[in-house]
Amino acid sequence: MTAPPGAAGRPGYLIRPATAGDLDAIAGFEVEIARVSFGDEAITDAGLHRRRVAGALGKPGEVTLVAAARDAPGRPLGWAWLSGRTNSLTGARYGNFRSLAVADVDDRSQIGELLLAAVLRAASDAGLRQLTGKVHARNLGMRALYRKFGFEATHVTMERRIPEAGAGSGRARTGDGDPA
Repeated sequence: MTAPPGAAGRPGYLIRPATAGDLDAIAGFEVEIARVSFGDEAITDAGLHRRRVAGALGKPGEVTLVAAARDAPGRPLGWAWLSGRTNSLTGARYGNFRSLAVADVDDRSQIGELLLAAVLRAASDAGLRQLTGKVHARNLGMRALYRKFGFEATHVTMERRIPEAGAGSGRARTGDGDPA
């Protein structure tokens, strides 16, 4: 799977394949995604994110795109990443939407839409008929963008934090709240 050939986009912006020269900006986007998704537990080491993304650039099965202003094509304003995957049980190919982030600029929504549309074109060109993506429950902007492009919620991840020993009463409870 490869990115769409050439520059695509509406007047004012272009969508192009990400390059090694974009890695610092992309790492910044990944750090911001981590902060939005994980708060105080976010991994904010830009070098770590840079190395992780560098391994995907140009790799078969990976779609790595940036958005930029036509008059400043070397300065990414947004970033999107889709990985081709294979279902281990059925063998069916699908796309795992890994990242989408846009700088805090006036046309932020438009740029996000351009990126997602380009990812969908690349996925279709690669023969992928199903895409999955995770989004933090509080990330209302991304949830709205997913819905606008026809994504539906199909699974909900439930999470519970277990207090460290000695931090709570230590009493176990049954599912209905009664002490065990």
